[in-house]
Amino acid sequence: MKNLLAKLLHTEGEFAPFLLRISLAAVILPHGIQKTIGWFGGHGFQGTVGFFTGTMGLPYIIAVLVITAESLGALALIFGFFTRFVAASLALVMLGAIATVHWQNGFFMNWSGQQPGEGFEYHLLVIGMVLSLAITGAGKWSIDSSLSGKIK
Repeated sequence: MKNLLAKLLHTEGEFAPFLLRISLAAVILPHGIQKTIGWFGGHGFQGTVGFFTGTMGLPYIIAVLVITAESLGALALIFGFFTRFVAASLALVMLGAIATVHWQNGFFMNWSGQQPGEGFEYHLLVIGMVLSLAITGAGKWSIDSSLSGKIK
């Protein structure tokens, strides 16, 4: 178990993963805040769960996991805490968003307002970013780095 935890937390003290996780968190966190407390035009926790379960037909647990990944997961990215796990979780969230909502709208975002909804290009960018973090770990100035040193 100790070896698994050490592998999960291991990261080199590189600057690029730090920039990647901070940039990603800056984009994901507002979406999480929309879903948790309703800021930035969101519907809050109950409204989001209601939409996911009622309109989309997703199980309650999936709704809660998506909200958690985009809110607490984004905060964890900022601090570099369990970065590989959070990255994998966000990859699953983005794949789910593509499969359930955005695939039917094509690749491009709806810049002109002429599509029925948003395409999946944003989601592919996030998947690329989180896969990079899943490979490299959190990088500099992360809780993962501090914990990893203590486990060794």
